[in-house]
Amino acid sequence: MFKKILVANRGEIAVRIIRAAKELDIKTVAVYSIADKDSLHVLLADEAICIGGVSSSDSYLKISNIIAAAQVTGADAIHPGYGFLSENVKFSAICDQHNITFIGPNSDCITKMGDKATARATAIENNVPLTNGTGIIDTPEEAITIINDKIGYPVMIKATAGGGGKGMRVAKNDDELRINMVAAQTEADAAFGNPDVYIEKFVENPRHIEIQIVGDKFGNVIHLGERDCSIQRRHQKLIEEAPAIFLPSKVRKEMGESAVRLAKSINYDSVGTIEFLVDKDNKFYFMEMNTRIQVEHTITELVTGLDIIKLQIKIAEGERLNIKQEDVHLYGHAIECRINAEDTDCDFLPSPGILTRYIAPGGNGVRIDSHAYQGYEISPYYDSMISKLIVYDLTRERAIAKMKRALSEYIIEGVDTTISFHLKVLENELFNSGKTSTKFLEENFIK
Repeated sequence: MFKKILVANRGEIAVRIIRAAKELDIKTVAVYSIADKDSLHVLLADEAICIGGVSSSDSYLKISNIIAAAQVTGADAIHPGYGFLSENVKFSAICDQHNITFIGPNSDCITKMGDKATARATAIENNVPLTNGTGIIDTPEEAITIINDKIGYPVMIKATAGGGGKGMRVAKNDDELRINMVAAQTEADAAFGNPDVYIEKFVENPRHIEIQIVGDKFGNVIHLGERDCSIQRRHQKLIEEAPAIFLPSKVRKEMGESAVRLAKSINYDSVGTIEFLVDKDNKFYFMEMNTRIQVEHTITELVTGLDIIKLQIKIAEGERLNIKQEDVHLYGHAIECRINAEDTDCDFLPSPGILTRYIAPGGNGVRIDSHAYQGYEISPYYDSMISKLIVYDLTRERAIAKMKRALSEYIIEGVDTTISFHLKVLENELFNSGKTSTKFLEENFIK
Protein backbone atom coordinates (compact mmCIF):
# COMPACT_ATOMS: atom_id res chain seq x y z
CA MET A 1 0.00 0.00 0.00
CA PHE A 2 1.10 3.55 -0.68
CA LYS A 3 2.31 5.44 2.36
CA LYS A 4 1.79 8.92 0.98
CA ILE A 5 0.04 10.31 -2.13
CA LEU A 6 0.79 13.73 -3.55
CA VAL A 7 -2.25 15.22 -5.30
CA ALA A 8 -1.02 17.13 -8.36
CA ASN A 9 -4.20 19.12 -8.86
CA ARG A 10 -6.52 21.67 -7.31
CA GLY A 11 -10.18 22.32 -6.63
CA GLU A 12 -12.89 19.77 -6.00
CA ILE A 13 -11.04 16.83 -7.55
CA ALA A 14 -8.09 17.38 -5.21
CA VAL A 15 -10.50 17.30 -2.25
CA ARG A 16 -12.14 14.15 -3.66
CA ILE A 17 -8.80 12.33 -3.95
CA ILE A 18 -7.65 13.38 -0.48
CA ARG A 19 -10.85 12.06 1.07
CA ALA A 20 -10.52 8.70 -0.70
CA ALA A 21 -6.88 8.37 0.37
CA LYS A 22 -7.75 9.15 3.99
CA GLU A 23 -10.38 6.41 3.99
CA LEU A 24 -7.66 4.04 2.77
CA ASP A 25 -5.41 5.25 5.62
CA ILE A 26 -2.92 6.86 3.23
CA LYS A 27 -1.25 10.18 4.04
CA THR A 28 -1.72 13.02 1.54
CA VAL A 29 0.24 15.99 0.24
CA ALA A 30 -1.50 18.96 -1.38
CA VAL A 31 0.33 21.21 -3.81
CA TYR A 32 -1.01 24.67 -4.49
CA SER A 33 -0.35 27.90 -6.31
CA ILE A 34 -0.18 31.24 -4.53
CA ALA A 35 -3.78 31.89 -5.62
CA ASP A 36 -4.98 28.64 -4.03
CA LYS A 37 -3.41 29.01 -0.59
CA ASP A 38 -6.87 29.06 1.08
CA SER A 39 -8.43 26.26 -0.96
CA LEU A 40 -10.06 23.42 0.96
CA HIS A 41 -7.70 20.78 -0.45
CA VAL A 42 -4.80 22.64 1.20
CA LEU A 43 -6.58 22.58 4.55
CA LEU A 44 -7.58 18.90 4.38
CA ALA A 45 -4.27 17.35 3.32
CA ASP A 46 -1.73 16.14 5.88
CA GLU A 47 0.93 18.34 4.27
CA ALA A 48 0.82 21.20 1.76
CA ILE A 49 3.51 22.79 -0.40
CA CYS A 50 3.30 25.91 -2.56
CA ILE A 51 4.66 25.08 -6.02
CA GLY A 52 4.52 28.43 -7.81
CA GLY A 53 2.68 31.48 -9.01
CA VAL A 54 -0.92 31.98 -10.04
CA SER A 55 -0.61 30.80 -13.63
CA SER A 56 -0.97 27.07 -14.35
CA SER A 57 2.31 27.08 -16.28
CA ASP A 58 4.10 28.31 -13.17
CA SER A 59 2.45 25.83 -10.80
CA TYR A 60 0.14 22.93 -11.69
CA LEU A 61 1.89 22.33 -15.02
CA LYS A 62 5.40 22.76 -13.58
CA ILE A 63 6.63 19.16 -13.57
CA SER A 64 9.95 19.91 -11.87
CA ASN A 65 8.24 21.65 -8.95
CA ILE A 66 5.72 18.82 -8.46
CA ILE A 67 8.43 16.14 -8.50
CA ALA A 68 10.49 18.18 -6.04
CA ALA A 69 7.49 18.46 -3.73
CA ALA A 70 7.01 14.70 -3.86
CA GLN A 71 10.67 14.08 -3.05
CA VAL A 72 10.75 16.57 -0.18
CA THR A 73 7.64 15.08 1.44
CA GLY A 74 8.53 11.45 0.73
CA ALA A 75 5.43 10.79 -1.39
CA ASP A 76 5.62 7.42 -3.13
CA ALA A 77 2.71 8.10 -5.50
CA ILE A 78 1.20 11.02 -7.40
CA HIS A 79 -2.46 11.31 -8.36
CA PRO A 80 -2.91 13.80 -11.24
CA GLY A 81 -6.72 14.12 -11.08
CA TYR A 82 -8.13 15.42 -14.37
CA GLY A 83 -6.82 18.17 -16.65
CA PHE A 84 -3.34 19.64 -16.12
CA LEU A 85 -0.82 16.74 -16.27
CA SER A 86 -3.29 13.84 -16.03
CA GLU A 87 -2.72 12.68 -19.63
CA ASN A 88 0.86 13.88 -20.01
CA VAL A 89 3.15 11.03 -21.09
CA LYS A 90 6.27 12.99 -20.19
CA PHE A 91 5.04 13.50 -16.64
CA SER A 92 4.18 9.81 -16.27
CA ALA A 93 7.67 8.84 -17.48
CA ILE A 94 9.39 11.28 -15.13
CA CYS A 95 7.42 9.86 -12.19
CA ASP A 96 8.71 6.39 -13.13
CA GLN A 97 12.27 7.69 -13.37
CA HIS A 98 12.03 8.96 -9.78
CA ASN A 99 10.43 5.74 -8.46
CA ILE A 100 7.13 7.51 -7.85
CA THR A 101 3.97 5.69 -8.93
CA PHE A 102 1.81 7.62 -11.35
CA ILE A 103 -1.80 6.83 -10.39
CA GLY A 104 -3.12 6.35 -13.88
CA PRO A 105 -2.61 4.07 -16.86
CA ASN A 106 0.78 2.97 -18.17
CA SER A 107 2.47 5.44 -20.51
CA ASP A 108 1.80 3.27 -23.57
CA CYS A 109 -1.95 3.61 -22.98
CA ILE A 110 -1.67 7.39 -22.67
CA THR A 111 0.30 7.53 -25.93
CA LYS A 112 -2.18 5.37 -27.83
CA MET A 113 -5.34 7.03 -26.52
CA GLY A 114 -4.24 10.48 -25.38
CA ASP A 115 -3.52 11.33 -28.99
CA LYS A 116 -6.97 11.39 -30.57
CA ALA A 117 -5.79 10.59 -34.11
CA THR A 118 -3.92 7.50 -32.88
CA ALA A 119 -6.99 6.52 -30.84
CA ARG A 120 -9.10 6.51 -33.99
CA ALA A 121 -6.64 4.14 -35.68
CA THR A 122 -6.75 1.82 -32.65
CA ALA A 123 -10.56 1.84 -32.73
CA ILE A 124 -10.53 0.84 -36.40
CA GLU A 125 -8.20 -2.07 -35.64
CA ASN A 126 -10.61 -3.34 -32.99
CA ASN A 127 -13.85 -3.01 -34.94
CA VAL A 128 -15.22 -0.20 -32.81
CA PRO A 129 -17.67 1.90 -34.88
CA LEU A 130 -16.54 5.42 -35.73
CA THR A 131 -17.25 8.17 -38.23
CA ASN A 132 -15.17 8.78 -41.35
CA GLY A 133 -12.10 10.84 -40.54
CA THR A 134 -8.41 11.50 -41.03
CA GLY A 135 -5.10 11.35 -39.29
CA ILE A 136 -3.26 14.57 -38.43
CA ILE A 137 -3.82 17.27 -41.08
CA ASP A 138 -1.33 20.12 -41.47
CA THR A 139 -2.99 22.59 -43.86
CA PRO A 140 -6.53 23.65 -44.80
CA GLU A 141 -5.94 22.81 -48.45
CA GLU A 142 -4.91 19.26 -47.54
CA ALA A 143 -8.06 18.95 -45.41
CA ILE A 144 -10.32 20.34 -48.15
CA THR A 145 -9.06 17.78 -50.66
CA ILE A 146 -9.74 14.85 -48.32
CA ILE A 147 -13.13 16.18 -47.22
CA ASN A 148 -14.40 16.68 -50.76
CA ASP A 149 -13.03 13.31 -51.92
CA LYS A 150 -13.87 11.02 -48.99
CA ILE A 151 -15.83 12.58 -46.10
CA GLY A 152 -18.21 15.35 -47.12
CA TYR A 153 -19.40 18.33 -45.09
CA PRO A 154 -20.19 19.11 -42.33
CA VAL A 155 -17.01 18.12 -40.48
CA MET A 156 -15.56 18.58 -37.02
CA ILE A 157 -12.00 19.88 -36.66
CA LYS A 158 -10.51 18.49 -33.45
CA ALA A 159 -7.24 18.96 -31.59
CA THR A 160 -5.44 15.63 -31.35
CA ALA A 161 -4.21 16.50 -27.84
CA GLY A 162 -7.52 18.11 -26.93
CA GLY A 163 -10.00 17.96 -24.13
CA GLY A 164 -12.61 20.13 -22.45
CA GLY A 165 -13.95 21.37 -25.76
CA LYS A 166 -10.77 23.25 -26.66
CA GLY A 167 -9.42 23.12 -30.21
CA MET A 168 -12.78 22.05 -31.69
CA ARG A 169 -14.58 23.74 -34.58
CA VAL A 170 -17.33 22.78 -37.03
CA ALA A 171 -17.00 23.58 -40.73
CA LYS A 172 -19.86 23.34 -43.25
CA ASN A 173 -17.94 24.40 -46.36
CA ASP A 174 -14.44 25.16 -47.69
CA ASP A 175 -14.44 28.78 -46.51
CA GLU A 176 -15.43 27.84 -42.96
CA LEU A 177 -12.83 25.07 -43.00
CA ARG A 178 -10.02 27.51 -43.86
CA ILE A 179 -10.98 29.91 -41.06
CA ASN A 180 -11.91 27.38 -38.37
CA MET A 181 -8.96 25.07 -38.90
CA VAL A 182 -6.50 27.88 -38.21
CA ALA A 183 -8.56 28.90 -35.16
CA ALA A 184 -8.59 25.31 -33.85
CA GLN A 185 -4.83 24.94 -34.37
CA THR A 186 -4.14 28.24 -32.60
CA GLU A 187 -6.38 27.36 -29.63
CA ALA A 188 -4.91 23.85 -29.38
CA ASP A 189 -1.36 25.19 -29.38
CA ALA A 190 -2.20 27.68 -26.62
CA ALA A 191 -4.07 25.13 -24.49
CA PHE A 192 -1.96 21.99 -24.96
CA GLY A 193 1.31 23.10 -26.53
CA ASN A 194 0.40 21.00 -29.58
CA PRO A 195 -1.32 22.54 -32.65
CA ASP A 196 -2.04 19.22 -34.41
CA VAL A 197 -5.63 18.66 -35.53
CA TYR A 198 -7.56 16.00 -37.41
CA ILE A 199 -10.90 15.94 -39.21
CA GLU A 200 -13.93 13.73 -38.73
CA LYS A 201 -17.45 13.65 -40.10
CA PHE A 202 -19.76 15.79 -37.95
CA VAL A 203 -22.74 13.90 -36.52
CA GLU A 204 -25.62 16.36 -36.34
CA ASN A 205 -27.70 16.59 -33.14
CA PRO A 206 -26.19 13.51 -31.45
CA ARG A 207 -26.26 12.45 -27.85
CA HIS A 208 -22.94 12.34 -26.03
CA ILE A 209 -22.69 9.01 -24.21
CA GLU A 210 -19.63 7.77 -22.35
CA ILE A 211 -18.73 4.41 -20.86
CA GLN A 212 -16.78 4.20 -17.60
CA ILE A 213 -14.15 1.46 -17.78
CA VAL A 214 -11.80 -0.04 -15.18
CA GLY A 215 -8.80 -2.25 -15.90
CA ASP A 216 -6.11 -3.79 -13.70
CA LYS A 217 -2.53 -4.88 -14.33
CA PHE A 218 -3.56 -8.51 -14.88
CA GLY A 219 -5.54 -8.00 -18.09
CA ASN A 220 -8.97 -7.72 -16.45
CA VAL A 221 -11.20 -4.96 -17.85
CA ILE A 222 -14.84 -4.21 -17.07
CA HIS A 223 -17.22 -1.32 -17.66
CA LEU A 224 -19.45 0.39 -15.10
CA GLY A 225 -22.26 1.44 -17.39
CA GLU A 226 -22.85 4.66 -19.26
CA ARG A 227 -23.43 8.35 -18.64
CA ASP A 228 -25.45 10.77 -20.75
CA CYS A 229 -23.47 14.01 -21.06
CA SER A 230 -25.50 15.65 -23.82
CA ILE A 231 -26.42 18.82 -21.90
CA GLN A 232 -23.44 20.94 -22.82
CA ARG A 233 -22.47 24.36 -24.07
CA ARG A 234 -19.63 24.73 -26.56
CA HIS A 235 -18.57 21.15 -25.80
CA GLN A 236 -18.44 21.94 -22.06
CA LYS A 237 -20.69 19.63 -20.05
CA LEU A 238 -23.12 21.24 -17.62
CA ILE A 239 -25.48 18.41 -16.60
CA GLU A 240 -24.76 14.67 -16.65
CA GLU A 241 -26.95 11.66 -15.90
CA ALA A 242 -26.50 7.95 -15.28
CA PRO A 243 -27.78 5.79 -16.79
CA ALA A 244 -28.81 7.05 -20.26
CA ILE A 245 -32.54 6.36 -20.19
CA PHE A 246 -33.15 6.45 -23.94
CA LEU A 247 -30.61 3.75 -24.89
CA PRO A 248 -32.11 0.42 -26.01
CA SER A 249 -30.66 -2.47 -24.01
CA LYS A 250 -29.10 -3.98 -27.14
CA VAL A 251 -27.22 -0.76 -27.95
CA ARG A 252 -26.16 -0.32 -24.32
CA LYS A 253 -24.71 -3.85 -24.33
CA GLU A 254 -22.87 -3.31 -27.63
CA MET A 255 -21.39 0.00 -26.46
CA GLY A 256 -20.13 -1.55 -23.24
CA GLU A 257 -18.60 -4.49 -25.10
CA SER A 258 -16.94 -2.15 -27.62
CA ALA A 259 -15.46 -0.06 -24.83
CA VAL A 260 -14.08 -3.09 -23.01
CA ARG A 261 -12.68 -4.54 -26.26
CA LEU A 262 -10.88 -1.29 -27.05
CA ALA A 263 -9.45 -0.96 -23.53
CA LYS A 264 -8.26 -4.57 -23.49
CA SER A 265 -6.49 -4.11 -26.82
CA ILE A 266 -4.11 -1.59 -25.25
CA ASN A 267 -3.76 -3.41 -21.90
CA TYR A 268 -5.52 -0.59 -20.08
CA ASP A 269 -4.72 -0.65 -16.37
CA SER A 270 -6.56 2.17 -14.61
CA VAL A 271 -9.92 3.92 -14.68
CA GLY A 272 -10.86 5.74 -17.85
CA THR A 273 -13.72 6.80 -20.06
CA ILE A 274 -14.55 5.94 -23.66
CA GLU A 275 -16.79 8.53 -25.29
CA PHE A 276 -19.30 7.93 -28.07
CA LEU A 277 -21.73 9.94 -30.16
CA VAL A 278 -25.15 8.35 -30.67
CA ASP A 279 -27.28 9.51 -33.61
CA LYS A 280 -31.06 9.66 -34.00
CA ASP A 281 -31.12 6.02 -35.16
CA ASN A 282 -29.20 4.88 -32.05
CA LYS A 283 -26.09 4.12 -34.09
CA PHE A 284 -23.01 4.87 -32.02
CA TYR A 285 -19.58 6.14 -33.05
CA PHE A 286 -16.33 6.19 -31.07
CA MET A 287 -15.21 9.73 -30.35
CA GLU A 288 -12.25 9.55 -27.97
CA MET A 289 -10.88 8.02 -24.80
CA ASN A 290 -9.94 9.94 -21.68
CA THR A 291 -7.14 8.10 -19.87
CA ARG A 292 -7.96 9.64 -16.49
CA ILE A 293 -10.71 10.14 -13.98
CA GLN A 294 -13.64 12.20 -15.30
CA VAL A 295 -15.37 15.13 -13.61
CA GLU A 296 -18.66 13.22 -13.75
CA HIS A 297 -17.42 9.93 -12.26
CA THR A 298 -19.64 10.76 -9.26
CA ILE A 299 -22.91 9.74 -10.88
CA THR A 300 -21.50 6.34 -11.85
CA GLU A 301 -20.45 5.87 -8.23
CA LEU A 302 -24.00 6.50 -7.04
CA VAL A 303 -25.70 4.05 -9.43
CA THR A 304 -23.10 1.29 -8.94
CA GLY A 305 -22.23 1.75 -5.26
CA LEU A 306 -18.50 1.71 -6.13
CA ASP A 307 -15.82 4.22 -5.14
CA ILE A 308 -13.99 4.80 -8.43
CA ILE A 309 -11.12 6.81 -6.95
CA LYS A 310 -10.40 4.06 -4.43
CA LEU A 311 -10.48 1.50 -7.24
CA GLN A 312 -7.99 3.62 -9.17
CA ILE A 313 -5.62 3.82 -6.20
CA LYS A 314 -5.82 0.10 -5.45
CA ILE A 315 -5.11 -0.78 -9.09
CA ALA A 316 -2.06 1.50 -9.05
CA GLU A 317 -0.88 -0.36 -5.94
CA GLY A 318 -1.00 -3.56 -7.99
CA GLU A 319 -4.23 -5.06 -6.67
CA ARG A 320 -6.32 -7.29 -8.90
CA LEU A 321 -9.90 -6.19 -9.70
CA ASN A 322 -12.16 -7.91 -7.19
CA ILE A 323 -15.31 -7.45 -9.27
CA LYS A 324 -16.35 -9.04 -12.56
CA GLN A 325 -18.65 -7.70 -15.26
CA GLU A 326 -21.55 -9.81 -14.02
CA ASP A 327 -21.15 -8.21 -10.57
CA VAL A 328 -21.86 -4.72 -11.95
CA HIS A 329 -25.50 -3.65 -11.62
CA LEU A 330 -26.98 -0.18 -12.07
CA TYR A 331 -29.61 0.86 -9.55
CA GLY A 332 -31.68 4.04 -9.64
CA HIS A 333 -30.77 7.30 -11.34
CA ALA A 334 -28.15 9.99 -10.62
CA ILE A 335 -27.82 13.54 -11.94
CA GLU A 336 -24.92 15.98 -11.63
CA CYS A 337 -25.11 19.76 -12.12
CA ARG A 338 -21.90 21.72 -12.39
CA ILE A 339 -22.27 24.86 -10.29
CA ASN A 340 -20.01 27.47 -11.90
CA ALA A 341 -19.28 31.09 -11.04
CA GLU A 342 -20.62 32.43 -14.32
CA ASP A 343 -23.12 35.04 -15.49
CA THR A 344 -25.54 33.01 -17.61
CA ASP A 345 -27.25 36.22 -18.83
CA CYS A 346 -23.95 37.47 -20.22
CA ASP A 347 -22.76 34.54 -22.36
CA PHE A 348 -21.60 32.61 -19.27
CA LEU A 349 -18.95 35.20 -18.47
CA PRO A 350 -16.77 34.04 -15.54
CA SER A 351 -17.68 35.75 -12.28
CA PRO A 352 -14.70 35.57 -9.91
CA GLY A 353 -15.00 36.97 -6.41
CA ILE A 354 -15.43 36.17 -2.73
CA LEU A 355 -18.28 33.93 -1.60
CA THR A 356 -19.86 36.28 0.92
CA ARG A 357 -22.56 33.72 1.74
CA TYR A 358 -22.46 29.98 1.10
CA ILE A 359 -25.07 27.49 2.29
CA ALA A 360 -24.99 24.09 0.59
CA PRO A 361 -28.07 21.86 0.25
CA GLY A 362 -28.34 18.50 1.99
CA GLY A 363 -30.71 15.68 2.75
CA ASN A 364 -31.00 12.07 1.69
CA GLY A 365 -29.46 11.38 -1.70
CA VAL A 366 -27.73 14.77 -2.06
CA ARG A 367 -23.96 15.01 -2.49
CA ILE A 368 -21.72 18.09 -2.83
CA ASP A 369 -18.16 17.84 -4.17
CA SER A 370 -16.47 21.20 -3.65
CA HIS A 371 -13.34 23.01 -2.53
CA ALA A 372 -15.22 26.20 -1.66
CA TYR A 373 -16.78 27.62 1.51
CA GLN A 374 -18.09 30.91 2.84
CA GLY A 375 -15.36 33.53 2.57
CA TYR A 376 -13.47 31.59 -0.13
CA GLU A 377 -12.39 33.50 -3.22
CA ILE A 378 -13.20 32.08 -6.66
CA SER A 379 -10.01 32.86 -8.56
CA PRO A 380 -9.96 34.39 -12.05
CA TYR A 381 -6.92 32.29 -12.94
CA TYR A 382 -8.55 28.85 -13.28
CA ASP A 383 -11.88 27.31 -14.27
CA SER A 384 -14.95 28.79 -12.62
CA MET A 385 -16.37 25.65 -10.99
CA ILE A 386 -17.59 26.19 -7.45
CA SER A 387 -18.96 22.70 -6.89
CA LYS A 388 -20.63 19.64 -8.33
CA LEU A 389 -24.15 19.05 -7.02
CA ILE A 390 -25.12 15.38 -7.36
CA VAL A 391 -28.39 13.70 -6.46
CA TYR A 392 -29.59 10.09 -6.45
CA ASP A 393 -33.03 8.50 -6.36
CA LEU A 394 -34.77 5.36 -7.58
CA THR A 395 -36.19 6.89 -10.79
CA ARG A 396 -35.21 9.71 -13.14
CA GLU A 397 -38.40 11.61 -12.31
CA ARG A 398 -37.65 11.47 -8.59
CA ALA A 399 -34.01 12.42 -9.19
CA ILE A 400 -35.07 15.49 -11.19
CA ALA A 401 -37.45 16.52 -8.39
CA LYS A 402 -34.68 16.06 -5.84
CA MET A 403 -32.22 18.09 -7.91
CA LYS A 404 -34.74 20.94 -8.24
CA ARG A 405 -35.24 20.90 -4.48
CA ALA A 406 -31.47 20.88 -3.85
CA LEU A 407 -30.84 23.71 -6.32
CA SER A 408 -33.54 25.82 -4.69
CA GLU A 409 -31.81 25.34 -1.30
CA TYR A 410 -28.36 26.27 -2.60
CA ILE A 411 -27.45 29.79 -1.47
CA ILE A 412 -24.35 31.41 -2.96
CA GLU A 413 -23.79 35.16 -2.77
CA GLY A 414 -20.87 37.32 -3.88
CA VAL A 415 -20.61 35.89 -7.40
CA ASP A 416 -23.01 35.03 -10.21
CA THR A 417 -23.74 31.32 -10.54
CA THR A 418 -25.39 28.80 -12.87
CA ILE A 419 -27.93 27.68 -10.25
CA SER A 420 -30.94 29.49 -11.73
CA PHE A 421 -29.97 28.32 -15.22
CA HIS A 422 -29.94 24.69 -14.08
CA LEU A 423 -33.41 25.12 -12.58
CA LYS A 424 -34.74 26.42 -15.91
CA VAL A 425 -33.27 23.43 -17.73
CA LEU A 426 -34.74 20.94 -15.27
CA GLU A 427 -38.18 22.52 -15.67
CA ASN A 428 -38.04 22.20 -19.46
CA GLU A 429 -40.55 19.76 -20.98
CA LEU A 430 -38.08 18.38 -23.56
CA PHE A 431 -35.48 17.75 -20.87
CA ASN A 432 -38.00 15.97 -18.69
CA SER A 433 -39.09 13.76 -21.59
CA GLY A 434 -35.44 12.89 -22.37
CA LYS A 435 -35.65 14.35 -25.90
CA THR A 436 -32.31 16.12 -25.86
CA SER A 437 -29.06 16.26 -27.82
CA THR A 438 -25.76 18.14 -27.65
CA LYS A 439 -27.60 21.05 -29.34
CA PHE A 440 -30.35 21.15 -26.71
CA LEU A 441 -29.06 24.20 -24.83
CA GLU A 442 -28.27 26.16 -27.97
CA GLU A 443 -31.70 25.46 -29.46
CA ASN A 444 -33.72 26.15 -26.30
CA PHE A 445 -31.79 28.40 -23.94
CA ILE A 446 -28.75 30.06 -25.48
CA LYS A 447 -29.14 32.51 -28.34
